[in-house]
Amino acid sequence: MDIRELEVFLVVAEQLHFGRASQLCHLSPSALTRTIQRLEEQVEQPLFVRDNRTVRLSAAGEQFRRYARDTVQQWRSFKHQLREEQTVSGSLSLYASITAVYSILPKVLERYRNLYPRVQLELRTGAAEQAVAQVRSGEIDLAVAALPTRGRAQLELLPLTTTPLVFIAPAEVDPTLDPRRDGELDLAVAELVLPQHGLSRERVDQWLKQNRVRANISSEVSGNEALIALVRMGGGIGVVPKLVWERSPLRDEVRVIEHAPVLESYEVGLCCNRSALQLPSVRAFWQLAAELVG
Repeated sequence: MDIRELEVFLVVAEQLHFGRASQLCHLSPSALTRTIQRLEEQVEQPLFVRDNRTVRLSAAGEQFRRYARDTVQQWRSFKHQLREEQTVSGSLSLYASITAVYSILPKVLERYRNLYPRVQLELRTGAAEQAVAQVRSGEIDLAVAALPTRGRAQLELLPLTTTPLVFIAPAEVDPTLDPRRDGELDLAVAELVLPQHGLSRERVDQWLKQNRVRANISSEVSGNEALIALVRMGGGIGVVPKLVWERSPLRDEVRVIEHAPVLESYEVGLCCNRSALQLPSVRAFWQLAAELVG
């Protein structure tokens, strides 16, 4: 049996009238009858119960209709996907931090490149806290970012992973020298290296406000990678997403401080303007990322 035969069967099952079905299928009554007979021979059971006045589906016909409907739908979806893959072209601009390029994007980018070779990819790297602003301004189609908790209007967000925030210090500094109060890192005493903007900074500021702590901020840095480098050089105690620390080439030269204040974790994922999802190149990347995460 082929797809055309299944489509003819579905028309007959819908109309329950061979004459009307033959007109809708642009087949002669005899050709339509032969098509149904071939299907019945392959199924080895009658698909319709017919008399001089009525036509109805047999029990086997009801089951076969479900099979035919699913098969035809899958075939149409497959053809649609092929057409879409062949027609997706143009460009796609993507913004991500170095960490995201190394840890989150490789599988998606590789598969996207294989499926849509006609799309020109433009990959920009920079400070993670600038990602959402780049999307909102329309300078970039898609960004891998810490997903914002506020100001989500007009944005589409696709969570990919969750990361806690950790406090870090130079590995060469004795942990017993970390400023402590009641066994926990004392943020009122420690010299802090913090990001200038972004969700990490918001989490720190929120904790300081809730605990009524006046912080000693020695430096403010743009970008998590630069922050880790400054901490490694002895600039102070920093706070970064654990995912960034785990992927950093300086990981062995900085350490995570134990018994430190617990900051709220955040989600990392894809971010774009809703209007951008109308672009085939953006929509294809989004759907592919969703499939790989799911």
